[in-house]
Amino acid sequence: MAGELREGRVVVDDSGEGSALYNRGFFGRPQPGGGVELNLLEAVYLVEAGRLEIRRRGKPVSVRELFRAANAAIDAFEIRYLVYRDLRARGYVVEARDGPVDFQVYPRGGAPKKTPSKYWVRALSERAVFDLAELLDRADEAASVRKTLLLGLVDEESDLTYYSVREAQPRGHHLPSSRAGSVIVHYLGDRAVVIDEAQAKSLHEAGFFGKMIGRRLQLSLLETAYLLKAGLGEVRNGDTDRAIRLPRLVREAKAIQPDFELRLRAYEDLSDRGVISKTGFKYGSHFRAYEGDPDLHHAKYLVHVVPKGHRGAWPEISRAVRLAHGVKKQILFGEVGDGVRYVKLERVRP
Repeated sequence: MAGELREGRVVVDDSGEGSALYNRGFFGRPQPGGGVELNLLEAVYLVEAGRLEIRRRGKPVSVRELFRAANAAIDAFEIRYLVYRDLRARGYVVEARDGPVDFQVYPRGGAPKKTPSKYWVRALSERAVFDLAELLDRADEAASVRKTLLLGLVDEESDLTYYSVREAQPRGHHLPSSRAGSVIVHYLGDRAVVIDEAQAKSLHEAGFFGKMIGRRLQLSLLETAYLLKAGLGEVRNGDTDRAIRLPRLVREAKAIQPDFELRLRAYEDLSDRGVISKTGFKYGSHFRAYEGDPDLHHAKYLVHVVPKGHRGAWPEISRAVRLAHGVKKQILFGEVGDGVRYVKLERVRP
């Protein structure tokens, strides 16, 4: 069928042909008096499918000319088109949107004005900036209207990877207990230790803090700072046995771990949620996080925290999501600002 290219859109004037396009795939927007108006994503797709020929002022428009027109009219046209084309090939009805979300997608068998859309989709290049705050905002908006936010990431070979994005509220079953009483912790520079065997066992059993090494309890600096701040421990210098206050402990910890305060904020937040956090070093993240006793449960989450306003690179995010999936855990990215907000990214096949 024939369509006319007019100022960044294609119009199929014939009412019968326009109805056929709309009724068999819901392409375009029906026009008063018949016919449909197609955006250039739809027009390129239909031309590639052999269902549409385009003219301009009566003369045929080549595919090359059509691509040039689309590229001039639509920001990041090729990226958006690859995602649009893929979703259509998967059997979805796809509508282009203005604003920060590129498409709304209806469930298979669904239709505009008859079925609520299922997904909001953003099309991004692998070279795009990973902006956590912006993703959290989009995920909130999608959840408020009961949609799932999907990101369609296009790599340099034009392969697609989809991620679902949701704000997460991690919850555990173990809140810190003070029944162990105040213990004496000896600071060793890179870590700390509870030497008294009774205190070590009591503290470990009360909150799953640290790791028993023989009869001693070894603590991370995060755990040490948390205990000191919560009044659950007294920290002393390992050499001189003099008391160490929280400001000095934090200062010395930052000297060897510059993002220490950032991690401490997240550690405290997870602890307040009943989540038990241990180092995620072996998984390339800040924490592995448990909902209950680490001796009885596998870690449900890997948690990586960043400061508010953080902007990163998608290849790093892709690597983290893939690794978490490979070890059967959920990856959470925590944004530390006035509070801590978490977003869960999961690789999906729509």
